[in-house]
Amino acid sequence: MTPSLTRYSAPLWLPGGHAQTIWPLLRTGPLPDYRRERWDTPDGDFIDLDWLPHRPGAPLVVLFHGLEGSSRSPYARSLMRKLQDIGWNGVVPHFRGCSGEPNRLPRAYHSGDADEIGWILERLASQHPASLRFVVGISLGGNALLLWLGTRGRVACRTIDAAAAVCAPLDLTAAGHNLGRGFNRLYTRHFLATLKHNAAAKLRQHPGLFNLENVLRATNLYEFDNLVTAPLHGFRNTDDYWHRASSKPYLKEIRVPTLVLNPLNDPFLPPRFLPGRLDVSSSVTLEQPSDGGHVGFVSGGWPGNLDWLPRRLVHFFTLCHNS
Repeated sequence: MTPSLTRYSAPLWLPGGHAQTIWPLLRTGPLPDYRRERWDTPDGDFIDLDWLPHRPGAPLVVLFHGLEGSSRSPYARSLMRKLQDIGWNGVVPHFRGCSGEPNRLPRAYHSGDADEIGWILERLASQHPASLRFVVGISLGGNALLLWLGTRGRVACRTIDAAAAVCAPLDLTAAGHNLGRGFNRLYTRHFLATLKHNAAAKLRQHPGLFNLENVLRATNLYEFDNLVTAPLHGFRNTDDYWHRASSKPYLKEIRVPTLVLNPLNDPFLPPRFLPGRLDVSSSVTLEQPSDGGHVGFVSGGWPGNLDWLPRRLVHFFTLCHNS
């Protein structure tokens, strides 16, 4: 049976939000044939973008990855393969320091990096003025995308045609504290391993930037963000960062057609913190299926595949274009 394009149902053999989150990490699939391009940033840094082979005139889908993600992440691979199959263009811009090479400046990236999102999308729009332009943000990338959409309002309609945010931690305070509890500490340890590694590399580039011993002792994202992310990106502390960078308060201001997809069993964000219809504008489509995990959406019989999410995204964008 072909899975529904608009309503996700988890396979019976994969119950529970944690299993639906972890299993896809083992189902990476082949890496698309990317072409890498480097852009210099206005502040003297750089970002790397991984492109699918170009098809003139075809729609362009931009994918912003999640925390410590990249074009090699399972969700990126599956979406880019789908775009290749249907003849669309695709690109994965890497947040600073996520492309396999440390960026130049002390700053890196964060959940509220709406200015970086805007700069990238505006440059892509200028390079592809005749193409339909659709944007997907995953987890952290989804929150930053929604923040850009909400703070720019109608102005964003000049740059992109539709957007989708998948498993975005819309309330960073709720998500951040939730990741420090129970089984979720497993995900925190995974994130902290790479974050601490990158912080040590950053300190070798910029001695004295922060106290490495304190960073290495951090046991949760709150402590790490207080020592590294917040001060490096202009926030007073973690509380200030999580409050100002959360996208949920801005969802009413979005004017671009936008899909906001959050499973109710996503371990990262408890469902009581998800928005309701009154919390968003008429341009926002809320989808909150019972299952899916955190960017999981496994479908099919054992051992499953990651085809549902790319199909859902393409279906949404196609409907937006045809409406």
